[in-house]
Amino acid sequence: MKYPVAISKEEGSCYGVTVPDVPGCFSAGDTLDEALSNVKEALSDHLELLAEDSQVAPKASLVDAFINNQDYQRAIWAYIDIDVSAFLGKTEKATITLPKLLITQIDKAVSKGAAKSRSAFLADSAIKALGAG
Repeated sequence: MKYPVAISKEEGSCYGVTVPDVPGCFSAGDTLDEALSNVKEALSDHLELLAEDSQVAPKASLVDAFINNQDYQRAIWAYIDIDVSAFLGKTEKATITLPKLLITQIDKAVSKGAAKSRSAFLADSAIKALGAG
């Protein structure tokens, strides 16, 4: 899932990075690269804590959702890509029935690198369809 992050820097200070979709998730760094690396780690830790409390990762918004927010008026925007599948809990086997042509198309997509496996492809698709990715 790609979360938008708001980057700010005041003269004489380090870079601050906030994840507006995840209240309380922020980080900083002396360089922009360090700040982005730190916020990715902070976001991962935050999502892990949510999962431990049986809470779903917040849906990632588009930057447009925050562009007119006064808190981010001077922000520079970037996206942090996080694989949320690790925060969805233990995997469970499920038997499903799909049309043969659809299975063939899924398998072709998987063979071209769209996912690691048929199950991963279906899980990724479900996450996106449910708004959790």
